[in-house]
Amino acid sequence: MDMDITFPGGKRVDARGGGFVFHTDQPAKNGGDDSAPGPFDLFLASIATCAGYYALAFCHARQLPTEGLRLTQHVDYDEATHLPSRITLSVQVPTGFPEKYHTALLRAVDGCKVKRTIAVQPAFDVNLIQSESVCVVA
Repeated sequence: MDMDITFPGGKRVDARGGGFVFHTDQPAKNGGDDSAPGPFDLFLASIATCAGYYALAFCHARQLPTEGLRLTQHVDYDEATHLPSRITLSVQVPTGFPEKYHTALLRAVDGCKVKRTIAVQPAFDVNLIQSESVCVVA
């Protein structure tokens, strides 16, 4: 999916793709209006929500209870780089969740596509495309 990025004003940056618009902003301390999550917040949320989807899909496929199913994400940061050094995903299962599925559920969550993508460290290419001026001669 290609995304088109636009700049609606201030520190806001929007991404359009797949029929959706993803709004981002910076917190007030960074000069933004704090009107939307920051891009890094969306990045972290994508990990947690992807893992949550894998947990939910696992339970649905086995007709297991999901009421009370919960996932918590904790991020530890490297003091020198201020980048995440460890991301911990903890899955809380509902009361009565069959113990025989505990390991398989964790394996399912561990298979999250966002997490796997980060783990293989995809290559990034950054290109500059210069806009061409259109000159109309009457």
